[in-house]
Amino acid sequence: MGSVSPGEQTHLRLSRLCLGWSRGLPGKQPSRAPREPAPHPHPAVPGPQPGAGMLAGRAVLFLSLTWTTCRGLAMPRVTECGVSCSPGFACRSRVNRNIFNSFCRQAPRSLSPSVLEALTLSTAMKCAPHDDCSLVLHVQASLTLHEGLRGLEACSMNVDTQETRCQSVRVSRASRRLQVGRQLQVHFDCFEVGVAQSLYVTLRTVPHFCGIQLDRQYHVEDCGDQDVGRNLPGCSAKKFSYRVDRDRKVVLVQAPEAPAGSDYYVRLCLKWFTCEDVGAPARVTANRLSRTVSLPYSRELPCLCLEGWSATPDAVRMQACPFEDDTEALWDAVHYHPGAQALSWEPACPVSGHVSLCWRPGPGALCHHLEHSGRAAEGRVSTQQVGWGGRGHGPDLSAPQVQYPRVDTQPQLCLKFSTSRGFWVRCPFKGQRFQAWKMTVQPAASQGHLRVTFFSPEAAHFQVYLCQQRKMWPPACRPALWATALPPASGDFMAGPAVAFVDVPRDEACVPNTCIQGRRTDMLFSAPQQLCDLRCPASQGTAD
Repeated sequence: MGSVSPGEQTHLRLSRLCLGWSRGLPGKQPSRAPREPAPHPHPAVPGPQPGAGMLAGRAVLFLSLTWTTCRGLAMPRVTECGVSCSPGFACRSRVNRNIFNSFCRQAPRSLSPSVLEALTLSTAMKCAPHDDCSLVLHVQASLTLHEGLRGLEACSMNVDTQETRCQSVRVSRASRRLQVGRQLQVHFDCFEVGVAQSLYVTLRTVPHFCGIQLDRQYHVEDCGDQDVGRNLPGCSAKKFSYRVDRDRKVVLVQAPEAPAGSDYYVRLCLKWFTCEDVGAPARVTANRLSRTVSLPYSRELPCLCLEGWSATPDAVRMQACPFEDDTEALWDAVHYHPGAQALSWEPACPVSGHVSLCWRPGPGALCHHLEHSGRAAEGRVSTQQVGWGGRGHGPDLSAPQVQYPRVDTQPQLCLKFSTSRGFWVRCPFKGQRFQAWKMTVQPAASQGHLRVTFFSPEAAHFQVYLCQQRKMWPPACRPALWATALPPASGDFMAGPAVAFVDVPRDEACVPNTCIQGRRTDMLFSAPQQLCDLRCPASQGTAD
């Protein structure tokens, strides 16, 4: 039996001012992006030099206030929302959406693409006297003022609902003339957000010039945050519990009593940047006798999660991921496309790590890395250039797909997945349904040579290397010998006709700890085959 509740995960977050580190205890609540410190909107104004006693008193007071903040682990508070600019700039703010700023125009040559310098996001709490608290997104932005710019616009989009809110700041014409070339800092504090929301924030210039834009993903703190869990009314929701029946492939969920006699919803979802529906939500009505619902599933994926919420406005959604440790299904999502001779990996869940091709010289051997095959595996978020803010397309939440073109179908060729949890190896061609080329070594017709022959079901080109084994990989190999192509239908041997051969000096190939290594050269990714420590009196062998 598993359960999830708002207090199940406790985050211990200390500001940089306190100890300069943070850590979190594991739990089943969704993790969040680390909160970035929000600097004061205006630089401190120096005052008269106090005496030593006054300095000591202020230092004690400062340390006391700092320790109180650290012990309370509180996020910054705001009493009212507003927009502020750097001193010396005459600014005015607008909250309504200017649809014309969705469309970009060509930037003048004098405008640098790096004119937008910074975009920093953090969460603050707004608590009115004798009223509930709410969360707001604090956006700090800076740019170098250019004569062609009139201001800044920041937009925050709720990825779940696609709802977009924008705020803009305009600098007066007189102020622009005086401040050209200076840094303008703007602080926005009027973006109301919900607990555990996933946001996509964009910063643009006014007017909006093509290619000049900053984007950030941001996850608002959830109820596992000590300050949020204590002060947000929605975090007082009761827990739900669940049990997984793997034989029937269902998750049995026990819904809690919802507040004010309201209904309760439970669903399965795939958790990417947001949680995407897997089937329709199950509704537990307030007057229902049994509060247990059965949710069927097809695959046990680490990103397959439960989500429950009451049917009340702005209800906090609680999550649990029953299969978060079941990662095997991710590594089996390898597909070969014969027409394009391409190998792809398309996991059903977001994965951060590294993927590469490797090859095994023999059964149980280490898998050796193939050059130029390393790929980063990460889910990406991208936007259309024009008008995503409620009038165009939203962010494109794409899978971490990895693809290798022109791959040789050899049983020794494998994929290696490396993540923070370890590494896994999958060899997709290890079976009888894929035909592979083979290499044999026999005495050559010319005295003192061995003939290396390549057999392949299709036309192919090969090279041969003589390699000296050593303790450290890779072996030391001599310059390549190009194989000579044979005319079609030169014989039949296991995999197909002989397509190429090369003669190598017998006295060099028969040296102890020497391997004859054959490689296919007309494919981008191919595993070599090798024969080592030849029995030179017999002088023959076959590489499987």
